[in-house]
Amino acid sequence: MSSALLRQGREDTMRRREFLGGLGSVSLLGPRSAAAEGGRTFHLGTLTPISPITETSPGGKILIKVLGERGFKLGQNLTFEARGAQGDVAKLPALIGELKTKNIDAVVIVGYPTAMAAKAAGIATVAASGIGDPVETKLIESLAHPGGQITGISDVAATLSAKRLSLLKDMSPKLSKVAMLWNKDDLGMTTRYQASAKAAQELGLTVQALGVREPDDFDEAFSVMNGDLPDGILMVADALTILNRKRVFEFAAVRKLPAIYENADLARDGGLMSYGADVPESFERAAALVARIFNGASPGDLPFELPTRYPLVINLKTAKAAGFEIPPTLLALADEVIE
Repeated sequence: MSSALLRQGREDTMRRREFLGGLGSVSLLGPRSAAAEGGRTFHLGTLTPISPITETSPGGKILIKVLGERGFKLGQNLTFEARGAQGDVAKLPALIGELKTKNIDAVVIVGYPTAMAAKAAGIATVAASGIGDPVETKLIESLAHPGGQITGISDVAATLSAKRLSLLKDMSPKLSKVAMLWNKDDLGMTTRYQASAKAAQELGLTVQALGVREPDDFDEAFSVMNGDLPDGILMVADALTILNRKRVFEFAAVRKLPAIYENADLARDGGLMSYGADVPESFERAAALVARIFNGASPGDLPFELPTRYPLVINLKTAKAAGFEIPPTLLALADEVIE
């Protein structure tokens, strides 16, 4: 059942991209821009709630490469300013203010709180990942016509949640109760949790809701799980949960609980498995949207795009350490297996 669900989801995603992402896809192959050849210097900023996306970070390298292919070359007609709140989202408004003083032409952001700070500052914004459902949270008017000063890459939380839970059930067929960890101070991630909880209920699963607001709340969440042990864990990824990921990995390993995460880096870093949008692809397409903004397009006129690649990553090393037997059918679905 899960493999069919995965195939169907990928087909649905392709169809959605054809509708919403057509313009962005064309921009990936477009000719060198007139703006890039006009003698002007363009200023790009990046802002995240965790570590900065610098020129030498994976995401930064992708942005610079793709923009360079469109004629916007770092050190020639492109400058790059990176900021990161290091987990303290209260700093985001001040950091976006710093970028505004640099006269940036566009900012690439990660995370819903970051998107809100950029929106309040009125800066042309491209969301690369992590903003949740931007329509549900009122961040934009619609995916096809965002309005305002923001565009970017989104996803379909309900579809992805159903797939993640299906994969978790493949890992543990007796799964009946799943604990969900999310930052309940982050509206974007709260709507993603709600989509996950609804998907779980439709699959006949009981949800153990464990909203957290600060690092100390994880101790309480672990205590709740210890008192009423779930059959598995789904962690919604934002700055707070990512910064505390190792604690979740350790708890899941000690209690021998299968857990699934939302992006590949979490599985590569020790999580059991992940299913979510391909981050390099998202940054490539975010860079293409930035190039269109540099060429004069209004962010609010650029449709939000949907990822087309959703890799399933399984950490076999973590599985063996916890004594998990990965079903061969699940391994066969994996795009990446870490040994």
